[in-house]
Amino acid sequence: MSGFQSRRRFIAGAVCPRCAEMDKIVVDLDSDERECVACGFSEGRPEINVPAEVKTRVNRASARRVETPAEVVKLLDPGAPAASDSDE
Repeated sequence: MSGFQSRRRFIAGAVCPRCAEMDKIVVDLDSDERECVACGFSEGRPEINVPAEVKTRVNRASARRVETPAEVVKLLDPGAPAASDSDE
């Protein structure tokens, strides 16, 4: 064996698809291969086909953006005496 050691980690809660033992699956972090230490089951990580992003109103290139004009907000103190609108 060379001086290189593979990096293997147990996967907590993983159940072996062959022998149904829990917490016996290790993953080789370098090759992404999983293996059961109880029965010897082994398989590589399956290829995942990621679908294209679904078009929504948020990510559409042609989405129209409407700018809403800002309005001044006047805060009122409910405990203050009533003031007339002519103070402005």
